[in-house]
Amino acid sequence: MKKILLGVATLLATLSTKAIDNNVVAIIYSGNTATIEIASNITNYVSCTSGTSSHVKLVQNSTSSANPGEIIYQLSGTSDNGEFYMEGEYKATIQLNGLTLTNPDSTAIHIKNGKRIKVSLANGTTNTLADGTTDPESKGCFHSKGHTEFAGKGTLNISSNIRHAIYSKEYITVKNCTINVSSAKKDAIHCQQYFLMQSGTINITSTDDDGIQVEYKDPTNPTGITTDHEDEDSGNFYMTGGTLNMTSVTDKCVKADGNISMTGGTQGFDTTNILEKAATSSIGHIETEKDAEGSIYDLNGRMMPKGTLQKGVYIIIEKGKTKKVVR
Repeated sequence: MKKILLGVATLLATLSTKAIDNNVVAIIYSGNTATIEIASNITNYVSCTSGTSSHVKLVQNSTSSANPGEIIYQLSGTSDNGEFYMEGEYKATIQLNGLTLTNPDSTAIHIKNGKRIKVSLANGTTNTLADGTTDPESKGCFHSKGHTEFAGKGTLNISSNIRHAIYSKEYITVKNCTINVSSAKKDAIHCQQYFLMQSGTINITSTDDDGIQVEYKDPTNPTGITTDHEDEDSGNFYMTGGTLNMTSVTDKCVKADGNISMTGGTQGFDTTNILEKAATSSIGHIETEKDAEGSIYDLNGRMMPKGTLQKGVYIIIEKGKTKKVVR
């Protein structure tokens, strides 16, 4: 019997120390601590600067001579006093695999990486994120600098107590997964470039501002629609499939600097409570012959002199075209 027990103990020890797959960083939260395991093939590319703290901070080293390829960050476990912060320059997948994470001070997940970021909700899992109220610089409970693609067949429950629930500095796409936004002090989802919902379900039940807002990333040079959305900065909202439900939205259900296109899916919200061309909608201006030469207006629709202007955001109408510029 003693030999059998020793054999079982040896097997368990082997399983617990088994090497993880290449290009994987596994993070397991437990209260105020976190266990971080980095695959041996990427230890030269990824470092942890937070030790065993539940406020996990990981940095990708972009100065290495070779590109390791896409890195997968697997997040699981529970903490009511933690965060995930990742800084880097490689494409990445953030896999949420039964994660419950609250940061009482600031953003729960902050991805400071301008590359394509896939957020994979593991099949059948429920993941919950919440943020705090004390960081005035926080832009969202989930904050991504890069191109953010939500996918998978899991569920993400998210609430924000200070600003947006989900914020991306570039585009957002949604496919297959379920996203439930129970509360947001600003927008439930806020992104730049464009928003594309292809499938899945989004339920927005309470927001103090817009349901979904899409802005230009570069208001001085929007692109309009591009082939396969490559390098697109249209400010457009697209819904081609899935189900989008919204209740208790304080302002607009959908607000876009560009156009709003709903060609498929189920819209469970007031489709008349939307706003296209939000960047220029407040002008309230009838074009005149002077506009053919180029006229400048402030955001209240007042024509401005063409001389020296104070720094700010202005609307220029020239030859029938309208654009928003920063001067």
